[in-house]
Amino acid sequence: MLLQFFLFALGLGVLYLGADWLVRGASALALDLGIRPLMVGLTVVALGTSMPELLLNVFAVVQGVDALAIGNIIGSNIANIGLILGVTALVLPLTVAPEALKKEYPMMLGVTLLFWFLSWQGAGLSRIDGAILVTCLVAFMVYILKTARTRPPGSVEIPVADDFDAPEASPLARFASTKLGRVTYVIIGMGMLALGAELMVSSAVDIGDRLGIHPGVIGLTAVAIGTSLPELAASLVCALRGEADMSVGNVLGSNMLNIIFVVGLVAMIQPMAVEQEALDIHFPVMVGFTLLLFPLAWTRFRINRPEGAVLLTAFLSYFAYLLYPYL
Repeated sequence: MLLQFFLFALGLGVLYLGADWLVRGASALALDLGIRPLMVGLTVVALGTSMPELLLNVFAVVQGVDALAIGNIIGSNIANIGLILGVTALVLPLTVAPEALKKEYPMMLGVTLLFWFLSWQGAGLSRIDGAILVTCLVAFMVYILKTARTRPPGSVEIPVADDFDAPEASPLARFASTKLGRVTYVIIGMGMLALGAELMVSSAVDIGDRLGIHPGVIGLTAVAIGTSLPELAASLVCALRGEADMSVGNVLGSNMLNIIFVVGLVAMIQPMAVEQEALDIHFPVMVGFTLLLFPLAWTRFRINRPEGAVLLTAFLSYFAYLLYPYL
């Protein structure tokens, strides 16, 4: 059993290291091709950071563990709001940009409800449903790029392949600055993503089998929290840097991309079955957390410590509800 937990943790680490290398290499290549830095940050980087969830869910669906894939998306979106914003607000109250609540929040709520509706009307997600979600992704990216002109210069950080902490004259830095080096980072990153996803899915299913835990619950808990840890770290760093509004923006964007990018592409690759329990319980909980965020954030456009405590308590209560039958 310890081996399975080790492989799960190893897979998570490899998954995110691969995503980092992929984003760095792809960003640098895009800049080499003359693409504007802001566009690179808002497209290549934004989508690249969702690659772990995409690869993990592709492997889960291909292996026939649809419940784990659906559980991961629902659980990640719940954890992003309840765990990440809850913990971050307890550390430091979060400022919420009014523009985000007026524009990005309705978009997030809309795609969340669309995800539930598409899953419910066919007891699963077909390739047509996936195409609908990907169409929403294209529309969202067009919106992001159109509004990019209002962003101040340097507002989007772009990691590139030669951005490591190696001395500039080192062989690694020199190689990373070449086109071959950038392509190498992309290829290795994609390979690590695939390896990490395979390790996580296989070990998660094995852990569930040994403990008698349903794959959907594994996806809603261990896998969802694991894939949300980088966002938690990023949000805490943003809050401590005084960029608290970015924490909320990161969550809104992540929840949307989890649905319109990850679920959309996975469903187009292979249709996914959605269990009735997910439709009756877990989807409503995800929508409930999404709705709860608005009144908490609308008050003075801040999420203070009491509101953070409400979010975290709600998340921990749901987490306990999921695991209680297996205790």
